[in-house]
Amino acid sequence: MKQLLTETQEKKKPVKRLAVNSKLVTTVVDAIQDKKGQDVVSLDLRKISEAVADFFVVCDANSPVQVKAIADHIVEKVEEELGEKPYHVEYGEKWTLVDFVDVVVHIFTLDYRQFYSLENLWEDAPKKNY
Repeated sequence: MKQLLTETQEKKKPVKRLAVNSKLVTTVVDAIQDKKGQDVVSLDLRKISEAVADFFVVCDANSPVQVKAIADHIVEKVEEELGEKPYHVEYGEKWTLVDFVDVVVHIFTLDYRQFYSLENLWEDAPKKNY
């Protein structure tokens, strides 16, 4: 059994991580800014073992219509510029999530952003303001 575990452990390859200035992160941020998203931040989750992604990008919008417009523009711009489609998009009026696996984008109305407070929940993650 010990030999089997050793062979399995040796086959593990290092996980490739995105950089904070990766094309995916910068394209997402640009798309948010195109649609006037506010208080845009990225949270670097790469050193947090429980994290489900390398980065969260978080912003807020003035209305549910703007939340949807930002999410749709992110999907369009990333596909147009990088040829990538999101793994999943979870639309909501006050919180929409766009999941690119390594980068997860959270678009909130201000009241929902304050209520859920993702930046405080992931306060160990380095934060970059845009």
